[in-house]
Order: sequence, then C-alpha cells, then structure tokens
Amino acid sequence: MERYYPIGTPGEPWSETDKRAWFESRSIARSYQEEVLVKIEALDDSFEVIEYGSLPLDPGRYPLMAVKITAARADAPWVLITGGVHGYETSGVQGAISFLETAAASYRDRVNLVVAPCVSPWGYEVVNRWNPNCVDPNRSFFADSPSEESAAVMRLIDGLGSDFLMHIDLHETTDSDEAEFRPALAARDGQPFTPGSIPDGFYAVGDTENHQPDFQAAIIAGVERVTHIAPPDDAGQIIGSDMIQHGVINYPCKELGLCAGVTGARFTTTTEVYPDSPNATPEICNEAQVAAVRAAFGFALANV
Repeated sequence: MERYYPIGTPGEPWSETDKRAWFESRSIARSYQEEVLVKIEALDDSFEVIEYGSLPLDPGRYPLMAVKITAARADAPWVLITGGVHGYETSGVQGAISFLETAAASYRDRVNLVVAPCVSPWGYEVVNRWNPNCVDPNRSFFADSPSEESAAVMRLIDGLGSDFLMHIDLHETTDSDEAEFRPALAARDGQPFTPGSIPDGFYAVGDTENHQPDFQAAIIAGVERVTHIAPPDDAGQIIGSDMIQHGVINYPCKELGLCAGVTGARFTTTTEVYPDSPNATPEICNEAQVAAVRAAFGFALANV
C-alpha cells in the first residue's frame, strides 16, 4: 500500500509506539484557559459552573467544565448543549459560549439547561479531532468508553438523573478533515485512504432511529438566515450519506457511539458548519451555531 500518512506502516494498524509517535507530534496551538475557561468564569453568577471531571493527561490544565441553569419551574424540561466533542471544531466551542453569553438567560424560566462547551480541551488546544490516545470521542459514547472525555460527559448526565427533552451537539466540518483527519484515521486502522469531498455549507445530522424531520427543518430554516446550507453532491449525498431533506442527513447515533445519542432525548441533532467556505467566516459560523440552538429551542418548547 502506498504511504499517504507519515506515521505507521502502510496496511498495518498502528501499534502503541505509532500512537505515541502521533501524540508526540502534536503541538499546542491555542489556550483552553484563555479562550474557554476565562469566558466561562466571566458569566454572571446566575449561572452555575460545574467541574464534572478533568483529563488525566494534566488535570490542572484540563478541568472539564459545564454551565447549568436551574429553572424556577419544577416541571421545566431539561436541555443539553455540547460543543467541542471534536476539539478542533472551533465554532462548536465558541458557538456554545456565545449562546451562554447572549441568549441563554432568555430561557431561564422555561428550561433546565446544561451546557458543556468544550468536551475535549486537549483536542481544542492542539486543534485535533482525537484525544491523546488516538481515540475519537464522538465514536465513544458507550459503556466502558475508551475516551475519558466521553465518559465524563456520560457521568455528568447520569448524575443529573433527569430525562432530556432536547440535545444539540455543535460541530463543524473543515478542509482539514480531508487533508489530515481522514488520512490519519485510515492510517491508524491500516486501511487505504479514499479521497472524498467537503460539503460547502451548514448541514444537520439527525438520528436514524429518531429523525424528527420537522425539528431538523426548523433548525435549517433558522440557520439559513445566517449562512448557506450545504447542497448534496452529484450522488445526492453529504459525506457519503443520503440527504433525506434539505440540509439534513441521518446517522444511527447510538450504534456509532455519537454524542447526540447519549441522552435519549426526544429532539436531537448534530450541527455542522463550514468555516473554510469562501462565503463564511469564523464569526458567521459562531452565529450559525447560536441560530441553530435558538431554532431548536423554539421548536422543542413549542412541542413539549
């Protein structure tokens, strides 16, 4: 097999030595403290900040933080927002924080809200999809998870002991998916790499087992006011999956161990924006994430 990635032996899954080489080749590119923790700490004291764990790699550097709003109504529904499950997907993190800063308070009387804005802080700092052990957190939301990031979120949810009405997981698709992360995945698993394409625009990923098409459509309509929606490719697909409605594909969330399947909520979605589009900017992508959350809230609360 032709070499297409600098680590490992082509055609062979990575050894522990290869995984260590991958880890040691990563470098810090930005600060979780400055770009995430400082912003969380600056929220007013009507928000409850929870430390729900830390990464064993460096517990002091990588505390895992969530923000909670407890509604005045005892019967208020529960909502979960997650960002940064893939740490390199910047607008997932900054979009979640922007929602907390600008819009979360307006839902205070209607929902119990939990926001984990940066599930993978080491991945955020090194701008990478995987955790330090070459594990994809967004394929690891299951019992005995190999990802501490995923396991910590599951412990947080279990500790709340509540049923969730809605869960929105904020992601983005970047050109580096094709240039770095898909080749790395194929190399790690000893598989050939087949080039693909990157969708230009926002799309949403519903749950095959719980699609909720009207909910997905409401999110697309809300985001469309901010940025463009990704068209299907020539095969009628987005990233290899059939586009089942405007801007929406489905994945089996539980089967794949995706974060969006972790609560069993009635309304779930995974957002995907595209910051490398010539028609978008990082700011637009953050705004699109906030628009998606607000549209999701609007629909879910109207259909409790």
